[in-house]
Amino acid sequence: MDEVLGHEITQLLQAWRRGDERALEKLTPQVYRELHLAAKHCMARERQGHTLQTTALISELYLRLSDLKLIDWQNRAHFFALCARQMRRILTDQARARQSHKRGGGVKPVLFDEALMVAPETSTDLLAVDDALNRLAKVDERKSRVVEMRFFGGLSVEETAEVLKVSPETVMRDWRLAKAWLLRELSGEKPNGA
Repeated sequence: MDEVLGHEITQLLQAWRRGDERALEKLTPQVYRELHLAAKHCMARERQGHTLQTTALISELYLRLSDLKLIDWQNRAHFFALCARQMRRILTDQARARQSHKRGGGVKPVLFDEALMVAPETSTDLLAVDDALNRLAKVDERKSRVVEMRFFGGLSVEETAEVLKVSPETVMRDWRLAKAWLLRELSGEKPNGA
């Protein structure tokens, strides 16, 4: 991402917050490609035949963002971090709705490593990942946010570091530790001594 475009996105976000609707019109095409890639990344992990398509995920995201325009946008990375959180919510809301329509449909454990793969045939149990992330947030909020931004939003290490105001090395360390923690949680293993 070129720095000038990042600065322009930040200015448009701030203008939108101040009520300039034209800023949103200018912002949309500039962020659409990145949002589409992040949504495609998320959808690649969904089961085949999933009813929500990439463009529908982005449309739902735009609807939710329009309700959030009063956010004090810090910069482009902050915007994409919030988009990652909203995409996570959209996908988990749909997964919960789908599960509530099933009778007796138990939750199957999923390996987090498999969930990180971007192969189209890979299917994840989003609810299990979401529940595990919620438990991680209670233990370490920052590690949970690192996973959310990288896993759901497709943010780079550098972008994640910028949002969290930590070094890229800290993000990488948090990513490794969070991944190990989530792998254990999703596999149902008990920690040593438990």
